[in-house]
Amino acid sequence: MSDEINKKVIDIFSKHNNNISEEIKEKVKYYAGFSYVRIDKDHNGNKFMPEHLLKYAEKCHYIVRVMREYKGETVLYNYDVPNNALFKFMKSFEENTLDGTIIEIDKYFPEDLA
Repeated sequence: MSDEINKKVIDIFSKHNNNISEEIKEKVKYYAGFSYVRIDKDHNGNKFMPEHLLKYAEKCHYIVRVMREYKGETVLYNYDVPNNALFKFMKSFEENTLDGTIIEIDKYFPEDLA
């Protein structure tokens, strides 16, 4: 997804907690305990193509930073999680296979790294 679309969504959510216009309020919805914004078209006004989104998702990886206690000290573990394994990774915390506190999740593209 483009950085421009991400920035617009983040701006809407950050304004969601303050006094915002009715037009913005209508864009922010709430379901299953989470706020969300539906995006119907890209920043060029084109509808999304499923095959392009799936190809994009295949390239995504996430660095998940997890705070844990190790030998009496607080340390960070940085996990490289492919997009298709993100839900499995998160579920491992629920099932106590992994423990700790998720501090941050960063998206990256391995081929863009030097």
